[in-house]
Amino acid sequence: MEILDKYNEVRKYSEHICKPLKTEDYVLQPVVDVSPPKWHIGHSTWFFETFVLKPNMNDYEEFDPNYNFVFNSYYETVGARVIRTDRGNLSRPAVDDIFEYRKHVDKAMNQYLKNGITEEVKELVTLGLNHEQQHQELLWTDIKYILGNNPLFPPYDEKGKPGMEKSTLSNDFVQIEAGLYEIGFAGEGFCFDNELGRHKVYLNDAQVAKSQVTNGEFIEFINANGYKNFTYWHAEAWDWVNTNKIEAPMYWHKMENGWHYYTYQGLKPVDPNAPVCHVSFYEAAAFAAWKGMRLPTEFEWEVAAPDLDWGNRWEWTESAYLPYPGFSKAPGAIGEYNGKFMVNQKVLRGASEVTSPGHSRLTYRNFFHPHLRWQFTGIRLAK
Repeated sequence: MEILDKYNEVRKYSEHICKPLKTEDYVLQPVVDVSPPKWHIGHSTWFFETFVLKPNMNDYEEFDPNYNFVFNSYYETVGARVIRTDRGNLSRPAVDDIFEYRKHVDKAMNQYLKNGITEEVKELVTLGLNHEQQHQELLWTDIKYILGNNPLFPPYDEKGKPGMEKSTLSNDFVQIEAGLYEIGFAGEGFCFDNELGRHKVYLNDAQVAKSQVTNGEFIEFINANGYKNFTYWHAEAWDWVNTNKIEAPMYWHKMENGWHYYTYQGLKPVDPNAPVCHVSFYEAAAFAAWKGMRLPTEFEWEVAAPDLDWGNRWEWTESAYLPYPGFSKAPGAIGEYNGKFMVNQKVLRGASEVTSPGHSRLTYRNFFHPHLRWQFTGIRLAK
C-alpha cells in the first residue's frame, strides 16, 4: 500500500472509533492514566504537524502555535507542555476546533505526500502512523474507562465493538527445549526501536500454556479467597490489594445473580469461557502462584508464540522492560519514544481485541507499570 493511502486509512480509523461518542465523552479524564478522547485526536495530529510538516513543507502554515503546548505529550526536546494530569481541564480548544485542526493537517499531508518524499521522511511518516495506531488502542481503552465508570454503565454502541472475545480452550502446553534461541525483530517492514538488536538467549526447559486463562478459571481463584491470601502476592502487590480494596478484575461487579462486567454494549454477565481481561501484573502473578505455576518470560513467549492462541489480550510476562543488547536512542525528539521508559515496568506480549489492524507481530514489546489494568491485559501460564 502506498504511503498516502496508508496515511488516509489510519487517520480515518481514529475518527471511526470516535463516531458513537457524545461531545461530553470527549472531554473527561477520570484518572491520570486516561486521556480525554479529544486529546488523542489532537495529539496524533500534532505528531505529523510537528515532525513532518513544519520541518519539511516549505509553505506550511501552522494551525495554532498554542497547540504545541496543548498536544505535546512527553517530548522534552519539543518544549513545554500541559502536564498529563491537567489534560481533562482543557475545555478549550473545543472538540470542533480539534477536528478542524485535524482537517487542516490532513489536507497539508495529502498535498505533501502526493509530491513525493525522501526515504527518511517516509520512515518518519510510517513511525507517525504506528504512533497513531497506538493511540487508537488507547482511545478504545480510555473510552471504555470513561463509560465503564459512569454509574449508568452506558453502552459505547448497542452493537458493541467487534473483537476477538473467543479463545481456543485447551489444557495443552507448548514445550520449549533447553537451548539457545534468537529473539528480536528481523527482516523487512516496520518495528519500534525497542524490538531491534536481535540476539541469542539461553532458555531452560519450559512449558507455556496454549490458551489464556479464562474468566471461569479466574472466578475459581476469587472463590478460593485468592484476593485474601497474602501467600500468593508480592509484598508490593499485597499492599496494592489492601490499599485499593481490590476484589476482582477491573469492570467486574458482584450482583445477586452472579458476576457482571462492563462491555462496550453495557453491563453483561461475565462469560466464563472468554479470556480474563483488565488484570494487573500483580493479579496475574498471584493467580499463577495459586495455580502452582508462573508467568512466561518475554523470551519464552516469543519462542512459543507460533504455536499459541494469541491476539485478544496483552499478556503479562515476568520480564522487566529493559533494552536489548546494542540498543541506542535516536537523536532528537524521536529518541524519546521508548528508551526513557525502560525502568520499573513489565513487558507485555501479543495484542488485544482493540489493537489496530496490521499493528501486531511476534516481536512487539508493550510495557506498563505492574499495577495498571485499564488496558486489555490478560494471563498466560508457564511452568
